[in-house]
Amino acid sequence: MSLLLLTAALVSFPDPAGDARGDGGYLLPTRPAVSEDALDLRGFRAEPQGQEMRFTVELGRIENPWGAPSGFSAGVTDIFVKTGVGGVRTLDHLRLNVTGTGGWTYHVRVTGFGASLRRAPEDGGPPTTLTAPTVRVEGTGLVIDAAVPPGDYGYWVTSSVYSPLTPDGVLRPVTTPGPTALQAGRADAPVPVDVLLPSGDPAPFTQGTLAPVGTTRDPRTLLLLGLGGLGLLTVGIATVAVWRRP
Repeated sequence: MSLLLLTAALVSFPDPAGDARGDGGYLLPTRPAVSEDALDLRGFRAEPQGQEMRFTVELGRIENPWGAPSGFSAGVTDIFVKTGVGGVRTLDHLRLNVTGTGGWTYHVRVTGFGASLRRAPEDGGPPTTLTAPTVRVEGTGLVIDAAVPPGDYGYWVTSSVYSPLTPDGVLRPVTTPGPTALQAGRADAPVPVDVLLPSGDPAPFTQGTLAPVGTTRDPRTLLLLGLGGLGLLTVGIATVAVWRRP
C-alpha cells in the first residue's frame, strides 16, 4: 500500500463560474427557490488521505432550502471515478455518456441528507455498495472522504438539483413549466445543470457526452510493476553475491 500512496498525487481542476443552467436555457425551480450559485461547480480537487481518497467540490455558495441537518441541500453532487480501461460508460441515469475508452469504476453521490459509494465490478455485473463516504462543509466547498484506494484517476463530476420528491433525490428536467420543476428545452435533456469541464464546452448538453478530467493510472498496475522491479532487484543482488563468492 505504501507504493500506492507514493504514486497518488493531489490534482485540482477549475470550472467556469455562472454556467449552472445546462445548455444555458434551463429554468431552476422557484419553490423552494434555489440560486444558480448553489449549483455552480467552481472547482474540484482529489488527493490521497490515508487509505482513502479525499474529494473537495467547490461551489458558488452553500444553500439549504430543504433544511438538511448537514447545512446544505440545494444540489446533488456526483463524482464518477475512472480507474482503468474498463468500467460503465453511462453516468448512472443522468442522460450522459462518457467519451474516450473505458468508463467509471466508482460512483460517489452526495446530497444534504446522505452520501453513497458504489463500485462497478470488472465482470460487468451490477455495482456493489461500499461504506458510505463522510461529508462536511468547509466554506463554499464539500469535503468528501471516500473508500476509494489512493491513485491517479480520471473523473466526471456533475451537479444536479436536489428534490425529496423523487426516488433517488435527483430532479430531472421536463419541458412543462412549474414552480417545482426544472424546465429544459427538450424532454431528453441531460439531468445535471453543471458539469466539471474547465473549457466550458457546451457539448455535454448538446451532444449528451462528457469527457473525463485528469489522468488514469490504475494502482494495481503500479503495484505489479513495483513487485516486478523488486523481483529483478532481488535476482540482481543474488547474482552479484554468487559472482563474488570465492
